[in-house]
Order: sequence, then structure tokens, then C-alpha cells
Amino acid sequence: MTNDVREAGHATPPGSGGAHGLDLRGVTKTYGHGKRAVYALEPFSLTAKRGSFTAMLGPSGCGKSTLLRMIADLEQPSTGEILVDGEHPGELRRQHQMGVAFQDSALLPWRSVDKNIRLPLQLAGRADDRGAVQQLIDLVGLSGFEKSTPNQLSGGMRQRVAIARALVLEPQLLLLDEPFGALDEMMRRRLNIELQRIWMERATTTVLVTHSIQEAVFLADTVVVMSPRPGRILERVDVPFPRPRQPELMSSLEFYDLCGHVSTVLFSVGEPNDSGGDGR
Repeated sequence: MTNDVREAGHATPPGSGGAHGLDLRGVTKTYGHGKRAVYALEPFSLTAKRGSFTAMLGPSGCGKSTLLRMIADLEQPSTGEILVDGEHPGELRRQHQMGVAFQDSALLPWRSVDKNIRLPLQLAGRADDRGAVQQLIDLVGLSGFEKSTPNQLSGGMRQRVAIARALVLEPQLLLLDEPFGALDEMMRRRLNIELQRIWMERATTTVLVTHSIQEAVFLADTVVVMSPRPGRILERVDVPFPRPRQPELMSSLEFYDLCGHVSTVLFSVGEPNDSGGDGR
């Protein structure tokens, strides 16, 4: 177990190149001061290649969602630096080059599928490219549902709309925080396959926060296993399986063994420190 994390990114899609898409340098997060301080993240350093898929895996309260929010420029690190393609995340956000999807799809209930996907274009003041929107609807498998409202869709379909909305501006970085956490196991696996297909077509640098070991190993090039609070990297596990990964991979001995290794690392440390707060 070490914090000396090497460059992430294994079996990345063609054309992704060698440049760093994501660079975290000694990032920490502390809430409060003095004796009441809550240490959510210890110094956290990680690099991930442009176009790679990284999964953050750890127990509840280990700081993985906080880390994702800092990458999204929704919170600021206490110390350290975060760069995306050499720029501060705030610059990407201002340029509308960052896509985010959370467990709650957060669709506007009065807008149809196509209008929900089109919303970021309108907010960014960009031309309403109906062809690009339709292409995304086709990509996420929702052709025929363009005029449906969220209450007419299943939970899995709403999550696919949220992912399409996150991709409509062709972002340099896609951040996913438990996007399938509220779905049943069958739908979750189905959408894992869909997400892999979408990612392979777009080759967008992607960071996924998840509690599911199988989901992390199936989707990611690299699984970053985090400790209980204060969060730190226990191990960075490269995933060797070629793409596209098929559902039967999950039944293979190699997949089972790698999930077992990740599980061993994940449960190799004790409970989080009781420092009087939520490490998120």
C-alpha cells in the first residue's frame, strides 16, 4: 500500500494520447479549525491520461465524493492543486468543458428528453445543434423517446438522459458520482455496458465514484482504492481486460480474482477515525 501513485490509464481508447487529462497534486480537505477540525482527505496525488476512465472506490465517508466535487470546482481543496489538461477546473467550468452526472438525474420535470439534453447548450449560449442532440439520444439508446418527460421514463432511462446531457457540450472531463447507485442490479449492469460503449465512442476523460467493486473493475482502466476517513490512496489497481468488455467477463475467474484483490485492499484497514464530522 502506497501513496506513490504512478500514471493512471490502461487500455485507453485509440487517439487518447499520453498527455495528462487529470492531475491532482497533494490535494487535502479539512473542515473546521483546531480541535474541531475534520480531516476528510490526506495528501492525495494522482495523474490520469487524457481519455482514460478512472474509478474511485472506498467506504462511505472516505472523501471520494468530496474529491469529485473539488475536481468539479464545486469545493476548493484546503491545500494542493488540481489541473485538467493543464488548467484549473474553474476554467473548464467557465468554458462549459466539464460534464457532471450524479445519482439523482436532476432532470427538469417539465422538459422533454431532447429539451433536457439541450439545456446546457442554452445555458452556454451555444447554437442549438439539433443534429448533435439527436445523435446523443441515439447514442444512449433513447430514440423514440425524444418528446417524453421524465415521469414517463424508467430510472435507468432518466440516468441515460442525464449522461447525454453531461456529454452534449463535448466536455474534456466527465464526472460521475454514483450515477447508477439507486438502480436494481440488472439495470445497473445493463447501464454499465451502455456507459462503456458511450465512453469508447467519445474517449472523454472520465472519473467515476462508486461503492460497487464489480462496477469499478468492469468500467475503469484504473481503480483507485481509498481508505476510510481521512481518505488516502491505499492502492491504484490497473485493470488489464481488453475492450469492449462483454457481460460474460463478470463470470470469469480473472474478473473474480481482480475483484477479490480490490476487496482485500478495501477491507485491509479499520474503521474511519471518529473526528466528529462527515468526510463525505
